[in-house]
Amino acid sequence: MKIDFGKLSGSLLLFFVMGSSANAAGIDFSSFGSLGLDYRWYAEKTNDPRQRSHLLSLTSETTFLFIDDQDRSFTLTPYFRYDVTDSERSLVDLKEAYFLAYGDIRDNEWELRLGVDKVFWGVAELHNLVNIVNQTDLVHDPDQKSRLGQPMARLALTGDWGTLELIGLPYHRKRTYPGQSGRFRGLIVQNELVSYEDSHEEDHLDLAARFLGYVGPLDLGFSVFRGTSRDPTLLIDDSYPGVLLPHYELIRQYGLEAQFTSGPWILKLEAIHRSGLKNTLPYLSEEDYSARLVGGEYTFFAVFGSDKDVGLIAEWISDDRDERSTTSFQNDLFLATRVSFNDIQSTEAVIGITYDLDNNSRVFDARIERRISDNWSFRANAQIFWNAEEDPYLNPVGQDDYLGLVLEYHF
Repeated sequence: MKIDFGKLSGSLLLFFVMGSSANAAGIDFSSFGSLGLDYRWYAEKTNDPRQRSHLLSLTSETTFLFIDDQDRSFTLTPYFRYDVTDSERSLVDLKEAYFLAYGDIRDNEWELRLGVDKVFWGVAELHNLVNIVNQTDLVHDPDQKSRLGQPMARLALTGDWGTLELIGLPYHRKRTYPGQSGRFRGLIVQNELVSYEDSHEEDHLDLAARFLGYVGPLDLGFSVFRGTSRDPTLLIDDSYPGVLLPHYELIRQYGLEAQFTSGPWILKLEAIHRSGLKNTLPYLSEEDYSARLVGGEYTFFAVFGSDKDVGLIAEWISDDRDERSTTSFQNDLFLATRVSFNDIQSTEAVIGITYDLDNNSRVFDARIERRISDNWSFRANAQIFWNAEEDPYLNPVGQDDYLGLVLEYHF
């Protein structure tokens, strides 16, 4: 069974309107969104002549919000991306298409969301180990922080004791990968040749739960996920030379996140234990493993009597699998500084470097974002790789240093 996101959102909206029409005099409507132009220039040519030195894409994201007089709502956020350079980067997605209702149970509050939604778990700056509900939109940005919309039923119960979330996920989405003309790739990943461990394939019902609580200045989160992994194992098949085939296993993940805040200090922890996933080529054996990220941030407020705040960030991430890890974050130190200008343009800059403690590869990343006017904003970023040839994970993208600019119009 294939889920048609357009039919899903239409059915949910019809359900909402029919229910509201029977019980309410009218529905309030509002909308907002953005149009964007994304350009990147890659400084070096690669060994594959099909890969381009320029990337240009157009994006559109609009949120439509319907609310009845009982405060029930329907949110619809379609997203479009057209890439002139790499057709595999073009995307039509529903980031949100959910019905929302809420109420009280004695001293507690409940909230129910049905449809397509985005869920974020985690506290870290470099990489969020526990964030597993939504699939990664890998071609959007190599930082792996952009996510695809996910069909789900999400129930939350909140009280003085904390918040408990229960999530059912009836459909799995494949990770996006660059095509022949795209950058940040080694061999091409053929999503058309995807395979699954479970016979239900993408229709396997995944389950997730998360509890959030606090003890004084310490915020704690405990999570569990059981279902199809969002991280595929990339396989080689002699029948399809020169490409990689994604395979998705059934996994279990237990997660912990913690954040301690005291004045200018923020201390952070993310940790997971995962079972069922295969490690990387050439091993490809199932291996239970743990990974963790620890770090902190110290902020200097009103530096030298100005309006600017400067934050110093340090994080260390490690993975028990070492060279068998399926990610580059197996033993890395991340150092960064964040400058918040606290001006009416909401200017913020982050400059950081990720240093691999095993093979001395380094990734430099600098980003700045600023509002130009009430309707216009821009983001600029640069990424540079050093000693990538020493890192088996970064080696395929070692020639992908780039400068990027995103210009957005908000309405």
